[in-house]
Amino acid sequence: MEKKKDLTDFIINLPLFAFLEREDFSQVASRMDFVELEPGDTLFNEWDKADFVCFIESGELDVTKKTGPDSFDVRATLRRGRSIGEMSIINNFPRSSTVIARSKVRLAVFERAAFEEILEQQVDIGVNILKGLANLLSANLKKASSRLADNMLPMG
Repeated sequence: MEKKKDLTDFIINLPLFAFLEREDFSQVASRMDFVELEPGDTLFNEWDKADFVCFIESGELDVTKKTGPDSFDVRATLRRGRSIGEMSIINNFPRSSTVIARSKVRLAVFERAAFEEILEQQVDIGVNILKGLANLLSANLKKASSRLADNMLPMG
């Protein structure tokens, strides 16, 4: 019961769940788990099957891209409150990066199967999660577009 309360307290402020009603958080939290990683542990590798999204409760994760057979670049370091793998709850495209724990990390994990169960059994909660996902993806797309525009050379 304590784990469920901890999960509920944590996910209440996450953007993916921004459209949930207060009483819906416990329904979602009951289908999630905390996972802990030690420094250097790999959460997932580029091209792995993607069937869960994670939310960082504590610690730091490095998002990396392979640059050669034995080399990689750290593209981003994610901290508390950030999510990784949001698209995996709606599609099964492979992972686009490798994610490694920079420090001891505690993650809340939400699997696609749990989301699909919510969509089937509690449609209103599922729709509100989809609204949160659309909002999150829209914000990410705006940031990416802005960075792209900043890096483009002027025409003419």
